[in-house]
Amino acid sequence: MSYENVAIDYIDHVAILKLNAPEVLNALSPNMVQELSSAITDIIRSDARCLLITGEGRAFCAGANLQPKGAADGLPPAGSVLETHYHPVMTKLRNMEIPMVSAVNGPAVGVGMSFAVMADIVVAARSAYFLQAFANIGLVPDGGATHLLPRIIGWRRAVELSMLAERLPAETALDWGLVNRVVDDDKLMEEALGLATRLANGPRSLGLMRKAYWETFSNSYSEQFQLEANLQGIAGASEDNREGVKAFLEKRPAKFTGK
Repeated sequence: MSYENVAIDYIDHVAILKLNAPEVLNALSPNMVQELSSAITDIIRSDARCLLITGEGRAFCAGANLQPKGAADGLPPAGSVLETHYHPVMTKLRNMEIPMVSAVNGPAVGVGMSFAVMADIVVAARSAYFLQAFANIGLVPDGGATHLLPRIIGWRRAVELSMLAERLPAETALDWGLVNRVVDDDKLMEEALGLATRLANGPRSLGLMRKAYWETFSNSYSEQFQLEANLQGIAGASEDNREGVKAFLEKRPAKFTGK
């Protein structure tokens, strides 16, 4: 399928998904979100074993496009767009069985910040920044921000970011634990692709780990123990587990296939 506002490239088993509307700093219109959802479905159906998401041009994503092309009467009500467009695509990302890396190449604003920080590993360019801009236009944080941010950086800092709507530089985001790594701008894709390739060459259990960590947000201690047991049963029956044990005994690097 061809896309106008997103682009997909494959390098080995890494799917590189790029937000591709640099003329509006990759701000998301409803049509662009629909394309994004279709692209994610294509990636899930492919043989990709890791997703790397980034933005074209000088921004990762400037949030929602408040004046999308052809919208003579403006956007539909904000809440309805969340329910019909953003929530389904973000749920699809959450439920993927492959790891996800984000390469934050510039500003990640509003819902664009939510897309960036929901990745399993977040790599930011030194010039990048994060911004919860909702208060500036009289809205509340969305895209799952009020769920993720308190759990990643703490309640106090999450509320501050949202209410004051101040830029969070990449280096501070690293100090707060919001991102995993900060690198020079010209090294961003090299670093992010290296991590994504490493994950893509990993075992099937990485996807199961992803499920376990997402579920821990809502599970009790005993429920999480049971989930671990269930997932361990799946991992233990995998070809990758057999290969990993064999490689360990033979004192050689394992060759995982994601099965």
